[in-house]
Amino acid sequence: MAEAISDRQLVKVLRPFVRAARPVLHAMCRPGRIEGLATVKLPGTAAWDAMSAQQHVDWWISRVGRLTSLVTAIPGIGGVLADRLPVQDALGASAQGLLLCAIAGEHGIDDVGERVRLVAWVLFQRDIDPALAAGKHGETEDAETAELAGEFGEQHERRITPKGVATTLWRMGRSLLAVSGELEKRPRGRFYQRAIGMLPVVGMAGDYLAERSGLKRVAKRADVWLSGART
Repeated sequence: MAEAISDRQLVKVLRPFVRAARPVLHAMCRPGRIEGLATVKLPGTAAWDAMSAQQHVDWWISRVGRLTSLVTAIPGIGGVLADRLPVQDALGASAQGLLLCAIAGEHGIDDVGERVRLVAWVLFQRDIDPALAAGKHGETEDAETAELAGEFGEQHERRITPKGVATTLWRMGRSLLAVSGELEKRPRGRFYQRAIGMLPVVGMAGDYLAERSGLKRVAKRADVWLSGART
C-alpha cells in the first residue's frame, strides 16, 4: 500500500502550480489584439464590466473548457490502455486547477495560500490549515513556478495557442503526478461519459464530454467553499 500523502506534501506541490496559473490565465484573457474591441466579452473590456459575477464565472468555465477539454481528451484516444495511465488525471486536474484559480480571482481571492486551500478542498477533499497553505519561503518556489508557467511566464506577453495550451497543461499536470494518489478524488463527468471514454477511437469524444462536465462540477464545489459551507 502506498504511503499516504500529507497535507504538507500536497501544499508543496500546489503552491508553485497556483502561482504559475496566474500568468497562464492572463494569457487566456488575451487570445489576440483586443484594442478597440469594447463589445467583445473579454476581461478588461466594457462588455466584461457589464457582466455579472456569475456571468464571469460562466465565461471562465467556457473559456477553460474550450481551450483545454480537447487537449485533455487526447490521451483517451487509445481507450482503456490510455485510461490506465495517470496522464488523463494529470491533465484533467491541471485544467480544473486553472479554472479554480480563475474563479478565485473573480471572487477577489488573490492570496496564493487561499487559492491553494480552494484547490485542495475542491479537487482533493482536503481542508488545509491556512498557516500551512501560506508557506514560509516563497522564494524557494520561484524556479519551479517559472518552469511550470513556461512561455506564459510573468516576463512574457504571449497569446494563447493550441500548442501552448497542450504543452503548458501537460507541464503543469505532470507536476501533480507527485501526488498521483490524490488525483482520483477530483470531480469527474458522468458515468456514461467515462464509459464511452474507455472505448477505442470514440473514447476521445467520451473523455471530452466527461472533462467538460467535470469542470462544471468543480465550479459548483467552488461555490460551496466560497460560501463558507465547507462540509
